[in-house]
Amino acid sequence: MQLVIGKSVSNVFPLSFHPQSSHKTFKIKRFLAKKQKQNRPIPQWIRMKTGNKIRYNSKRRHWRRTKLGL
Repeated sequence: MQLVIGKSVSNVFPLSFHPQSSHKTFKIKRFLAKKQKQNRPIPQWIRMKTGNKIRYNSKRRHWRRTKLGL
């Protein structure tokens, strides 16, 4: 980790950094809940089905690498 001296906070964080507030609107909360439910691996029984081509969830999202764009 780099130590930044004499810099403002806006220079330290990237432009797409938006901290999540503790007071969310219901619309935002519902959006985040849906994204959280979508972000899971596929069940094993789907993988074991005969003639199945799906091996993994290609739309998985890592919280640090890919942001939601809120």
